[in-house]
Amino acid sequence: MTFLRAAICAALFLTVLARGLAAQDVTLSSPDGAVEITGTLLGFDGEFYRVQTQFGELTVDGSGVACDGPGCPSLSAFVAEITFAGSSAMSEVMLPALIEGFALRNGYQTQREPLPGGNFSHVLLRGQKPAARFTFAVSNTDAGFAALVADEADIAMATREIRLLERKAARAAGLGDLTGTGRSRILALDAFVPVVAPANPVREITLPQLAGILTGRINNWQVLGGPDAPISIHMPVSGSGLSQAVEDKLMAPSGAGFTSKINRHDRSSTLVRRVLIDPFAIGIASYAERGAARVLTLSGPCGFSLQASRQAVKTEDYPLTVPMFLYLPARRLPKVARDFLAYVRGPAAQAVIRRAGFVDQAPELIPVSRQGNRLSNAILAADQKAGLAELQRLVTALGGMRRLTATFRFEPGSSRPDAQSRSNIEQLARALEAGEFDAQELVFAGFSDGVGPADGNRQIAMKRAAAVRDAVIKAAETADVSRVKIRTEGFGEVLPMACDDSDWGRQINRRVEVWVR
Repeated sequence: MTFLRAAICAALFLTVLARGLAAQDVTLSSPDGAVEITGTLLGFDGEFYRVQTQFGELTVDGSGVACDGPGCPSLSAFVAEITFAGSSAMSEVMLPALIEGFALRNGYQTQREPLPGGNFSHVLLRGQKPAARFTFAVSNTDAGFAALVADEADIAMATREIRLLERKAARAAGLGDLTGTGRSRILALDAFVPVVAPANPVREITLPQLAGILTGRINNWQVLGGPDAPISIHMPVSGSGLSQAVEDKLMAPSGAGFTSKINRHDRSSTLVRRVLIDPFAIGIASYAERGAARVLTLSGPCGFSLQASRQAVKTEDYPLTVPMFLYLPARRLPKVARDFLAYVRGPAAQAVIRRAGFVDQAPELIPVSRQGNRLSNAILAADQKAGLAELQRLVTALGGMRRLTATFRFEPGSSRPDAQSRSNIEQLARALEAGEFDAQELVFAGFSDGVGPADGNRQIAMKRAAAVRDAVIKAAETADVSRVKIRTEGFGEVLPMACDDSDWGRQINRRVEVWVR
Protein backbone atom coordinates (compact mmCIF):
# COMPACT_ATOMS: atom_id res chain seq x y z
CA MET A 1 0.00 0.00 0.00
CA THR A 2 2.92 2.34 0.79
CA PHE A 3 4.36 1.70 -2.67
CA LEU A 4 0.96 2.43 -4.28
CA ARG A 5 0.64 5.75 -2.47
CA ALA A 6 4.17 6.66 -3.53
CA ALA A 7 3.42 5.84 -7.16
CA ILE A 8 0.26 7.93 -7.14
CA CYS A 9 2.04 10.85 -5.50
CA ALA A 10 4.84 10.68 -8.05
CA ALA A 11 2.40 10.75 -10.96
CA LEU A 12 0.42 13.64 -9.54
CA PHE A 13 3.49 15.70 -8.53
CA LEU A 14 3.88 17.47 -11.87
CA THR A 15 0.19 18.33 -12.00
CA VAL A 16 0.07 19.60 -8.42
CA LEU A 17 3.26 21.61 -9.00
CA ALA A 18 1.82 23.17 -12.18
CA ARG A 19 -1.39 24.08 -10.40
CA GLY A 20 0.54 25.47 -7.46
CA LEU A 21 2.58 27.70 -9.74
CA ALA A 22 -0.58 28.84 -11.49
CA ALA A 23 -2.20 29.83 -8.19
CA GLN A 24 -0.78 33.37 -8.22
CA ASP A 25 -2.32 36.82 -8.32
CA VAL A 26 -3.47 38.14 -11.68
CA THR A 27 -5.48 41.09 -12.94
CA LEU A 28 -7.74 40.68 -15.96
CA SER A 29 -8.65 43.95 -17.70
CA SER A 30 -11.08 44.78 -20.50
CA PRO A 31 -9.58 46.66 -23.51
CA ASP A 32 -11.05 50.00 -22.37
CA GLY A 33 -9.98 49.46 -18.76
CA ALA A 34 -13.55 49.82 -17.53
CA VAL A 35 -13.59 46.32 -16.02
CA GLU A 36 -10.86 44.79 -13.87
CA ILE A 37 -10.95 41.43 -12.14
CA THR A 38 -8.25 40.67 -9.59
CA GLY A 39 -7.74 37.36 -7.88
CA THR A 40 -5.86 34.08 -7.79
CA LEU A 41 -5.47 32.28 -11.09
CA LEU A 42 -6.81 28.73 -10.72
CA GLY A 43 -6.35 27.65 -14.31
CA PHE A 44 -6.26 28.54 -17.98
CA ASP A 45 -7.50 26.18 -20.71
CA GLY A 46 -6.23 28.10 -23.72
CA GLU A 47 -9.52 30.00 -24.02
CA PHE A 48 -10.82 30.84 -20.57
CA TYR A 49 -9.27 31.95 -17.29
CA ARG A 50 -10.49 30.50 -13.98
CA VAL A 51 -9.96 33.05 -11.18
CA GLN A 52 -10.76 32.91 -7.48
CA THR A 53 -12.00 36.39 -6.56
CA GLN A 54 -13.68 38.03 -3.57
CA PHE A 55 -16.97 37.24 -5.30
CA GLY A 56 -16.15 33.56 -5.69
CA GLU A 57 -14.75 31.55 -8.60
CA LEU A 58 -15.22 33.24 -12.00
CA THR A 59 -14.63 31.95 -15.54
CA VAL A 60 -13.56 34.70 -17.93
CA ASP A 61 -13.23 34.57 -21.74
CA GLY A 62 -9.55 35.21 -22.49
CA SER A 63 -10.28 36.81 -25.87
CA GLY A 64 -11.84 39.85 -24.23
CA VAL A 65 -9.28 40.67 -21.54
CA ALA A 66 -5.59 41.32 -21.00
CA CYS A 67 -3.79 39.49 -18.21
CA ASP A 68 -1.24 41.14 -15.92
CA GLY A 69 0.60 39.60 -13.00
CA PRO A 70 3.07 36.85 -12.11
CA GLY A 71 0.53 34.08 -12.67
CA CYS A 72 -0.36 35.01 -16.26
CA PRO A 73 0.25 32.14 -18.70
CA SER A 74 2.15 32.41 -21.95
CA LEU A 75 -0.51 32.48 -24.66
CA SER A 76 1.92 31.64 -27.47
CA ALA A 77 3.43 28.60 -25.73
CA PHE A 78 0.25 27.25 -24.11
CA VAL A 79 0.11 23.47 -23.63
CA ALA A 80 -3.18 22.00 -22.43
CA GLU A 81 -2.63 19.77 -19.38
CA ILE A 82 -5.16 17.00 -18.69
CA THR A 83 -4.63 14.54 -15.86
CA PHE A 84 -6.42 11.18 -15.62
CA ALA A 85 -6.27 9.27 -12.32
CA GLY A 86 -7.68 5.90 -11.32
CA SER A 87 -8.25 2.47 -12.84
CA SER A 88 -5.21 0.70 -14.22
CA ALA A 89 -7.51 -1.49 -16.35
CA MET A 90 -8.60 1.59 -18.29
CA SER A 91 -5.22 3.31 -18.49
CA GLU A 92 -3.03 0.39 -19.59
CA VAL A 93 -4.46 -0.18 -23.08
CA MET A 94 -7.81 1.39 -23.85
CA LEU A 95 -7.29 5.09 -23.12
CA PRO A 96 -3.81 5.27 -24.70
CA ALA A 97 -5.28 3.59 -27.80
CA LEU A 98 -8.10 6.14 -27.86
CA ILE A 99 -5.63 9.02 -27.56
CA GLU A 100 -3.65 7.60 -30.48
CA GLY A 101 -6.84 7.33 -32.53
CA PHE A 102 -7.89 10.87 -31.60
CA ALA A 103 -4.44 12.20 -32.53
CA LEU A 104 -4.44 10.44 -35.90
CA ARG A 105 -7.90 11.78 -36.69
CA ASN A 106 -6.97 15.37 -35.79
CA GLY A 107 -3.51 15.66 -37.32
CA TYR A 108 -1.41 15.36 -34.16
CA GLN A 109 1.71 13.30 -33.60
CA THR A 110 2.05 11.55 -30.25
CA GLN A 111 4.94 10.99 -27.91
CA ARG A 112 4.82 8.80 -24.81
CA GLU A 113 6.79 9.99 -21.78
CA PRO A 114 7.42 7.59 -18.87
CA LEU A 115 6.92 8.89 -15.32
CA PRO A 116 7.90 7.42 -11.94
CA GLY A 117 5.94 4.49 -10.55
CA GLY A 118 4.83 3.10 -13.90
CA ASN A 119 2.84 6.23 -14.77
CA PHE A 120 3.13 8.07 -18.07
CA SER A 121 2.07 10.97 -20.28
CA HIS A 122 0.96 11.14 -23.89
CA VAL A 123 2.01 14.41 -25.53
CA LEU A 124 0.15 15.63 -28.62
CA LEU A 125 2.46 17.48 -31.03
CA ARG A 126 1.84 19.88 -33.90
CA GLY A 127 5.09 19.42 -35.78
CA GLN A 128 7.68 19.62 -33.01
CA LYS A 129 5.55 21.85 -30.77
CA PRO A 130 3.59 20.34 -27.84
CA ALA A 131 -0.12 21.17 -27.97
CA ALA A 132 -1.48 19.02 -25.14
CA ARG A 133 -0.29 16.59 -22.50
CA PHE A 134 -2.47 13.75 -21.19
CA THR A 135 -0.96 12.51 -17.92
CA PHE A 136 -2.01 9.18 -16.36
CA ALA A 137 -1.75 8.46 -12.64
CA VAL A 138 -2.21 4.69 -12.77
CA SER A 139 -3.70 3.31 -9.57
CA ASN A 140 -7.26 2.21 -8.77
CA THR A 141 -10.80 3.54 -8.67
CA ASP A 142 -10.59 4.66 -5.02
CA ALA A 143 -7.51 6.77 -5.72
CA GLY A 144 -9.08 8.19 -8.88
CA PHE A 145 -12.07 9.58 -6.99
CA ALA A 146 -9.79 10.91 -4.24
CA ALA A 147 -7.63 12.74 -6.79
CA LEU A 148 -10.68 14.27 -8.50
CA VAL A 149 -12.12 15.50 -5.18
CA ALA A 150 -8.73 16.95 -4.18
CA ASP A 151 -8.46 18.78 -7.55
CA GLU A 152 -5.33 16.77 -8.34
CA ALA A 153 -6.88 15.24 -11.47
CA ASP A 154 -9.16 16.48 -14.22
CA ILE A 155 -10.81 13.14 -14.95
CA ALA A 156 -11.30 10.07 -12.74
CA MET A 157 -11.19 6.60 -14.31
CA ALA A 158 -13.50 4.18 -12.50
CA THR A 159 -14.65 0.61 -13.01
CA ARG A 160 -17.63 1.06 -10.72
CA GLU A 161 -20.22 3.75 -10.03
CA ILE A 162 -19.38 6.40 -7.45
CA ARG A 163 -20.36 5.47 -3.87
CA LEU A 164 -22.39 7.52 -1.42
CA LEU A 165 -19.44 8.66 0.73
CA GLU A 166 -17.53 9.73 -2.39
CA ARG A 167 -20.56 11.68 -3.62
CA LYS A 168 -20.73 13.48 -0.29
CA ALA A 169 -17.00 14.26 -0.39
CA ALA A 170 -17.37 15.66 -3.91
CA ARG A 171 -20.25 17.90 -2.82
CA ALA A 172 -18.27 19.12 0.17
CA ALA A 173 -15.35 19.97 -2.12
CA GLY A 174 -17.60 22.07 -4.36
CA LEU A 175 -17.81 19.57 -7.21
CA GLY A 176 -21.60 19.26 -7.05
CA ASP A 177 -23.41 16.00 -7.81
CA LEU A 178 -21.13 13.65 -9.75
CA THR A 179 -24.15 11.51 -10.68
CA GLY A 180 -25.82 14.46 -12.44
CA THR A 181 -26.25 14.87 -16.18
CA GLY A 182 -22.97 15.35 -18.01
CA ARG A 183 -20.79 14.55 -14.99
CA SER A 184 -19.84 11.05 -16.08
CA ARG A 185 -19.37 9.07 -19.28
CA ILE A 186 -19.52 5.33 -19.72
CA LEU A 187 -16.56 4.72 -21.96
CA ALA A 188 -16.94 0.97 -22.45
CA LEU A 189 -18.28 -2.16 -20.77
CA ASP A 190 -16.46 -4.99 -19.08
CA ALA A 191 -17.47 -7.78 -16.70
CA PHE A 192 -15.88 -9.69 -13.88
CA VAL A 193 -15.85 -13.39 -14.71
CA PRO A 194 -14.87 -16.55 -12.82
CA VAL A 195 -11.93 -18.14 -14.65
CA VAL A 196 -10.06 -21.42 -14.30
CA ALA A 197 -7.24 -23.20 -16.10
CA PRO A 198 -8.30 -25.10 -19.26
CA ALA A 199 -7.41 -28.40 -17.55
CA ASN A 200 -9.90 -27.83 -14.72
CA PRO A 201 -12.87 -30.24 -15.26
CA VAL A 202 -15.48 -27.90 -13.70
CA ARG A 203 -17.54 -26.16 -16.38
CA GLU A 204 -20.18 -24.15 -14.55
CA ILE A 205 -20.88 -22.48 -11.23
CA THR A 206 -23.83 -20.81 -9.53
CA LEU A 207 -23.48 -17.33 -8.06
CA PRO A 208 -24.16 -18.61 -4.51
CA GLN A 209 -21.35 -21.13 -5.02
CA LEU A 210 -19.02 -18.39 -6.27
CA ALA A 211 -19.87 -16.24 -3.25
CA GLY A 212 -19.30 -19.29 -1.05
CA ILE A 213 -15.79 -19.73 -2.46
CA LEU A 214 -14.93 -16.07 -1.90
CA THR A 215 -16.11 -16.21 1.72
CA GLY A 216 -14.13 -19.41 2.36
CA ARG A 217 -17.24 -21.47 3.08
CA ILE A 218 -16.55 -23.63 -0.01
CA ASN A 219 -12.88 -24.61 -0.15
CA ASN A 220 -12.78 -27.87 -2.12
CA TRP A 221 -13.52 -28.54 -5.79
CA GLN A 222 -15.54 -31.66 -4.89
CA VAL A 223 -18.44 -29.41 -3.85
CA LEU A 224 -18.64 -28.24 -7.49
CA GLY A 225 -18.33 -31.74 -8.94
CA GLY A 226 -14.57 -31.50 -9.43
CA PRO A 227 -11.60 -33.36 -7.95
CA ASP A 228 -10.85 -33.66 -4.23
CA ALA A 229 -8.49 -30.68 -4.14
CA PRO A 230 -8.35 -27.39 -2.25
CA ILE A 231 -9.41 -24.23 -4.10
CA SER A 232 -6.90 -21.41 -4.37
CA ILE A 233 -8.47 -17.99 -5.01
CA HIS A 234 -7.08 -15.06 -7.00
CA MET A 235 -8.61 -11.58 -7.19
CA PRO A 236 -7.62 -7.99 -8.03
CA VAL A 237 -6.33 -5.76 -5.20
CA SER A 238 -9.03 -4.64 -2.79
CA GLY A 239 -8.94 -0.97 -3.86
CA SER A 240 -9.61 -1.75 -7.52
CA GLY A 241 -12.99 -1.02 -9.06
CA LEU A 242 -13.28 -4.62 -10.27
CA SER A 243 -12.80 -5.99 -6.75
CA GLN A 244 -15.29 -3.47 -5.38
CA ALA A 245 -17.78 -4.41 -8.10
CA VAL A 246 -17.53 -8.01 -6.87
CA GLU A 247 -18.19 -6.75 -3.37
CA ASP A 248 -21.21 -4.67 -4.45
CA LYS A 249 -22.82 -7.09 -6.90
CA LEU A 250 -21.98 -10.48 -5.42
CA MET A 251 -21.02 -10.22 -1.76
CA ALA A 252 -23.26 -7.44 -0.44
CA PRO A 253 -26.55 -9.30 -1.15
CA SER A 254 -25.32 -12.26 0.92
CA GLY A 255 -24.03 -10.02 3.72
CA ALA A 256 -20.72 -11.93 3.83
CA GLY A 257 -17.13 -10.75 3.62
CA PHE A 258 -14.10 -12.06 1.75
CA THR A 259 -11.93 -14.81 3.17
CA SER A 260 -8.42 -13.72 4.18
CA LYS A 261 -6.93 -16.50 2.04
CA ILE A 262 -7.45 -14.68 -1.27
CA ASN A 263 -4.33 -13.97 -3.35
CA ARG A 264 -4.51 -10.36 -4.56
CA HIS A 265 -2.96 -8.97 -7.76
CA ASP A 266 -2.52 -5.41 -9.01
CA ARG A 267 -2.77 -6.42 -12.69
CA SER A 268 -5.34 -8.66 -14.38
CA SER A 269 -2.64 -10.11 -16.62
CA THR A 270 -0.70 -11.32 -13.56
CA LEU A 271 -3.85 -12.81 -12.05
CA VAL A 272 -4.66 -14.76 -15.22
CA ARG A 273 -1.10 -16.11 -15.48
CA ARG A 274 -1.32 -17.44 -11.92
CA VAL A 275 -4.62 -19.18 -12.68
CA LEU A 276 -3.27 -20.73 -15.88
CA ILE A 277 -0.40 -22.48 -14.09
CA ASP A 278 -2.58 -23.83 -11.25
CA PRO A 279 -5.28 -26.38 -12.23
CA PHE A 280 -6.93 -25.95 -8.82
CA ALA A 281 -7.14 -22.15 -8.90
CA ILE A 282 -10.13 -19.92 -9.55
CA GLY A 283 -9.80 -16.24 -10.37
CA ILE A 284 -12.06 -13.24 -10.70
CA ALA A 285 -10.77 -11.54 -13.84
CA SER A 286 -11.75 -8.84 -16.28
CA TYR A 287 -13.64 -10.29 -19.26
CA ALA A 288 -11.50 -8.13 -21.55
CA GLU A 289 -8.29 -9.47 -20.01
CA ARG A 290 -9.22 -13.12 -19.45
CA GLY A 291 -6.51 -14.28 -21.83
CA ALA A 292 -6.32 -18.06 -22.30
CA ALA A 293 -8.19 -18.82 -19.08
CA ARG A 294 -11.57 -20.55 -19.40
CA VAL A 295 -14.62 -18.66 -18.16
CA LEU A 296 -17.07 -20.72 -16.09
CA THR A 297 -20.70 -20.64 -17.23
CA LEU A 298 -23.13 -19.21 -14.67
CA SER A 299 -25.92 -21.67 -13.91
CA GLY A 300 -28.98 -21.72 -11.67
CA PRO A 301 -31.23 -24.27 -9.98
CA CYS A 302 -34.06 -23.56 -12.46
CA GLY A 303 -31.92 -24.87 -15.33
CA PHE A 304 -30.92 -21.51 -16.83
CA SER A 305 -27.34 -20.84 -17.85
CA LEU A 306 -25.57 -17.62 -18.80
CA GLN A 307 -22.31 -17.46 -20.70
CA ALA A 308 -20.09 -14.39 -20.75
CA SER A 309 -20.04 -13.10 -24.30
CA ARG A 310 -19.68 -9.75 -25.98
CA GLN A 311 -23.41 -9.69 -26.75
CA ALA A 312 -24.42 -10.69 -23.19
CA VAL A 313 -22.19 -8.00 -21.70
CA LYS A 314 -23.37 -5.35 -24.15
CA THR A 315 -27.04 -5.98 -23.35
CA GLU A 316 -26.23 -6.35 -19.63
CA ASP A 317 -27.95 -9.73 -19.70
CA TYR A 318 -24.77 -11.09 -18.11
CA PRO A 319 -25.30 -10.21 -14.43
CA LEU A 320 -21.67 -9.38 -13.63
CA THR A 321 -21.33 -6.60 -16.21
CA VAL A 322 -19.21 -3.61 -15.11
CA PRO A 323 -19.45 -0.19 -16.83
CA MET A 324 -16.17 1.72 -17.17
CA PHE A 325 -16.66 5.37 -16.24
CA LEU A 326 -14.97 8.70 -16.78
CA TYR A 327 -16.05 11.16 -14.05
CA LEU A 328 -15.68 14.86 -14.86
CA PRO A 329 -15.40 18.05 -12.79
CA ALA A 330 -18.01 20.80 -12.95
CA ARG A 331 -15.43 23.25 -14.28
CA ARG A 332 -14.64 23.73 -17.93
CA LEU A 333 -11.96 21.46 -19.40
CA PRO A 334 -9.47 22.59 -22.09
CA LYS A 335 -10.84 22.48 -25.62
CA VAL A 336 -8.63 19.55 -26.62
CA ALA A 337 -10.06 17.56 -23.67
CA ARG A 338 -13.62 18.44 -24.71
CA ASP A 339 -12.81 17.39 -28.28
CA PHE A 340 -11.39 14.12 -27.00
CA LEU A 341 -14.51 13.40 -24.92
CA ALA A 342 -16.65 14.06 -28.00
CA TYR A 343 -14.44 11.73 -30.05
CA VAL A 344 -14.79 8.79 -27.63
CA ARG A 345 -18.54 8.75 -28.26
CA GLY A 346 -18.18 8.38 -32.02
CA PRO A 347 -18.01 5.29 -34.23
CA ALA A 348 -14.24 5.52 -34.81
CA ALA A 349 -13.62 5.33 -31.06
CA GLN A 350 -15.99 2.35 -30.70
CA ALA A 351 -13.84 0.43 -33.17
CA VAL A 352 -10.73 1.28 -31.11
CA ILE A 353 -12.46 0.05 -27.93
CA ARG A 354 -13.36 -3.25 -29.61
CA ARG A 355 -9.78 -3.77 -30.81
CA ALA A 356 -8.57 -3.15 -27.25
CA GLY A 357 -10.66 -6.14 -26.12
CA PHE A 358 -13.43 -4.25 -24.33
CA VAL A 359 -17.14 -4.13 -25.17
CA ASP A 360 -18.01 -0.93 -27.03
CA GLN A 361 -21.21 1.08 -26.85
CA ALA A 362 -22.10 1.20 -30.53
CA PRO A 363 -25.73 0.04 -30.88
CA GLU A 364 -26.31 -3.27 -32.64
CA LEU A 365 -29.42 -5.11 -33.74
CA ILE A 366 -29.81 -8.76 -32.72
CA PRO A 367 -32.10 -10.85 -34.97
CA VAL A 368 -34.54 -13.38 -33.51
CA SER A 369 -32.39 -16.18 -34.95
CA ARG A 370 -29.76 -15.33 -32.29
CA GLN A 371 -32.26 -15.42 -29.40
CA GLY A 372 -32.36 -19.21 -29.15
CA ASN A 373 -31.09 -19.58 -25.57
CA ARG A 374 -33.50 -16.95 -24.29
CA LEU A 375 -36.50 -18.53 -25.99
CA SER A 376 -35.60 -22.02 -24.79
CA ASN A 377 -35.25 -20.72 -21.23
CA ALA A 378 -38.65 -19.04 -21.60
CA ILE A 379 -40.28 -22.28 -22.73
CA LEU A 380 -38.75 -24.09 -19.73
CA ALA A 381 -40.12 -21.43 -17.36
CA ALA A 382 -43.56 -21.09 -18.99
CA ASP A 383 -46.44 -21.83 -16.61
CA GLN A 384 -48.39 -24.40 -18.58
CA LYS A 385 -51.02 -23.05 -21.02
CA ALA A 386 -51.21 -19.47 -19.73
CA GLY A 387 -47.44 -19.01 -19.87
CA LEU A 388 -47.16 -20.53 -23.32
CA ALA A 389 -49.99 -18.35 -24.59
CA GLU A 390 -48.21 -15.22 -23.34
CA LEU A 391 -45.00 -16.40 -24.95
CA GLN A 392 -46.89 -16.88 -28.21
CA ARG A 393 -48.20 -13.30 -27.89
CA LEU A 394 -44.60 -12.07 -27.49
CA VAL A 395 -43.41 -13.95 -30.57
CA THR A 396 -46.33 -12.57 -32.58
CA ALA A 397 -45.83 -8.98 -31.37
CA LEU A 398 -42.07 -8.96 -31.96
CA GLY A 399 -41.96 -11.25 -34.98
CA GLY A 400 -39.78 -9.94 -37.77
CA MET A 401 -38.15 -7.38 -35.45
CA ARG A 402 -34.59 -7.13 -34.14
CA ARG A 403 -33.52 -6.37 -30.59
CA LEU A 404 -31.40 -3.29 -29.97
CA THR A 405 -28.45 -3.96 -27.67
CA ALA A 406 -29.39 -0.99 -25.47
CA THR A 407 -31.25 -2.51 -22.51
CA PHE A 408 -32.69 -0.58 -19.56
CA ARG A 409 -32.56 -1.79 -15.98
CA PHE A 410 -33.14 -0.10 -12.65
CA GLU A 411 -31.30 0.55 -9.42
CA PRO A 412 -32.16 -1.95 -6.65
CA GLY A 413 -35.41 -1.01 -4.93
CA SER A 414 -35.88 2.02 -7.18
CA SER A 415 -37.62 3.13 -10.36
CA ARG A 416 -34.51 5.13 -11.33
CA PRO A 417 -32.59 3.66 -14.29
CA ASP A 418 -29.12 2.41 -13.36
CA ALA A 419 -25.96 4.13 -14.62
CA GLN A 420 -25.66 2.13 -17.84
CA SER A 421 -29.35 2.63 -18.59
CA ARG A 422 -29.06 6.39 -18.12
CA SER A 423 -26.25 6.32 -20.65
CA ASN A 424 -28.43 4.22 -22.98
CA ILE A 425 -31.24 6.78 -22.70
CA GLU A 426 -28.86 9.54 -23.85
CA GLN A 427 -27.49 7.36 -26.63
CA LEU A 428 -30.92 6.38 -27.97
CA ALA A 429 -32.07 10.02 -27.73
CA ARG A 430 -29.09 11.15 -29.85
CA ALA A 431 -29.93 8.47 -32.44
CA LEU A 432 -33.53 9.74 -32.62
CA GLU A 433 -32.27 13.31 -33.04
CA ALA A 434 -30.00 12.16 -35.88
CA GLY A 435 -32.95 10.52 -37.65
CA GLU A 436 -31.47 7.02 -37.45
CA PHE A 437 -34.89 5.45 -36.83
CA ASP A 438 -36.97 7.59 -39.21
CA ALA A 439 -39.69 5.55 -40.95
CA GLN A 440 -39.04 2.62 -38.61
CA GLU A 441 -40.96 1.13 -35.71
CA LEU A 442 -39.59 1.06 -32.14
CA VAL A 443 -41.18 -1.14 -29.52
CA PHE A 444 -40.29 -0.58 -25.86
CA ALA A 445 -40.94 -4.02 -24.34
CA GLY A 446 -41.15 -4.29 -20.56
CA PHE A 447 -40.40 -7.44 -18.55
CA SER A 448 -40.69 -8.29 -14.87
CA ASP A 449 -39.55 -10.94 -12.43
CA GLY A 450 -41.85 -13.84 -11.58
CA VAL A 451 -42.79 -12.71 -8.08
CA GLY A 452 -46.50 -12.00 -7.73
CA PRO A 453 -49.51 -12.57 -10.02
CA ALA A 454 -48.92 -12.60 -13.76
CA ASP A 455 -51.47 -9.85 -14.52
CA GLY A 456 -49.87 -7.50 -12.00
CA ASN A 457 -46.39 -8.22 -13.38
CA ARG A 458 -47.62 -7.47 -16.90
CA GLN A 459 -48.94 -4.09 -15.76
CA ILE A 460 -45.69 -3.27 -13.93
CA ALA A 461 -43.71 -4.19 -17.04
CA MET A 462 -45.89 -1.94 -19.19
CA LYS A 463 -45.39 1.00 -16.80
CA ARG A 464 -41.61 0.52 -16.91
CA ALA A 465 -41.65 0.43 -20.70
CA ALA A 466 -43.69 3.63 -20.83
CA ALA A 467 -41.36 5.34 -18.34
CA VAL A 468 -38.28 4.51 -20.42
CA ARG A 469 -40.02 5.60 -23.63
CA ASP A 470 -40.96 8.93 -22.04
CA ALA A 471 -37.40 9.47 -20.73
CA VAL A 472 -35.91 8.85 -24.19
CA ILE A 473 -38.38 11.18 -25.92
CA LYS A 474 -37.77 13.90 -23.30
CA ALA A 475 -33.99 13.61 -23.80
CA ALA A 476 -34.36 13.77 -27.60
CA GLU A 477 -35.17 17.49 -27.53
CA THR A 478 -34.57 18.19 -31.24
CA ALA A 479 -36.01 14.93 -32.62
CA ASP A 480 -39.16 14.81 -34.72
CA VAL A 481 -40.66 11.70 -33.12
CA SER A 482 -43.59 11.81 -35.53
CA ARG A 483 -41.20 10.28 -38.08
CA VAL A 484 -40.90 7.13 -35.93
CA LYS A 485 -43.67 4.73 -34.97
CA ILE A 486 -43.23 4.15 -31.23
CA ARG A 487 -45.29 1.80 -29.08
CA THR A 488 -44.96 0.00 -25.75
CA GLU A 489 -45.65 -3.59 -24.74
CA GLY A 490 -45.66 -5.32 -21.35
CA PHE A 491 -44.82 -9.03 -21.29
CA GLY A 492 -44.37 -9.50 -17.55
CA GLU A 493 -42.42 -12.59 -16.55
CA VAL A 494 -42.64 -14.37 -19.90
CA LEU A 495 -38.98 -14.07 -21.02
CA PRO A 496 -36.77 -14.49 -17.94
CA MET A 497 -33.01 -14.14 -18.21
CA ALA A 498 -32.21 -15.81 -14.87
CA CYS A 499 -33.78 -17.74 -12.02
CA ASP A 500 -36.09 -15.79 -9.72
CA ASP A 501 -34.71 -17.40 -6.55
CA SER A 502 -32.14 -14.65 -5.88
CA ASP A 503 -32.01 -10.85 -5.76
CA TRP A 504 -29.60 -10.68 -8.70
CA GLY A 505 -31.78 -12.99 -10.80
CA ARG A 506 -34.90 -10.93 -10.17
CA GLN A 507 -33.03 -7.70 -10.95
CA ILE A 508 -31.74 -9.10 -14.26
CA ASN A 509 -35.30 -10.09 -15.20
CA ARG A 510 -36.73 -6.62 -14.48
CA ARG A 511 -35.83 -4.74 -17.66
CA VAL A 512 -37.01 -2.86 -20.74
CA GLU A 513 -35.78 -3.89 -24.18
CA VAL A 514 -36.07 -2.00 -27.47
CA TRP A 515 -37.04 -3.83 -30.65
CA VAL A 516 -36.79 -2.33 -34.13
CA ARG A 517 -38.46 -2.95 -37.48
